Amino acid sequence: MITQAMCTSFKVGLLNGQFDFGSGTSQHFYIALYTSAANLSSATTAYSTANEASGAGYSPGGQELSVSITPTSSGTTAYLNFSDVTWNTTTITARGALIYKADGVTNPAIVVLEFGEDKQTNAGDFVIQFPATDAATAPIQIA
Repeated sequence: MITQAMCTSFKVGLLNGQFDFGSGTSQHFYIALYTSAANLSSATTAYSTANEASGAGYSPGGQELSVSITPTSSGTTAYLNFSDVTWNTTTITARGALIYKADGVTNPAIVVLEFGEDKQTNAGDFVIQFPATDAATAPIQIA
């Protein structure tokens, strides 16, 4: 089961200074796709290949993300966003995704995205389009 959530371990990592989304950061953030058999939730602590999507045009680990809006705030909510991601000419099925920090060691989980239904491609582009960026819709928001 995939449940959309900000991962609890990410919140702890923020308090410990483990994440830097600012411009010029040397940290790398990725998004990986998962099937409906995946068990992803706020309790997810790290990227795993278990039940990761597979098929033509998709590689384990997913794709690197670009921060499109560096951390900012509106009112009492801090937020950031990423540029849209496209896997070209794929044949895959995915029910959700995991955004994580690719550090080569623990690969800590950040946010679980649940698509609401299986999304499929057949020799087509698989696109994740992030919502318009504001404090209410950004994929990472801390209120």
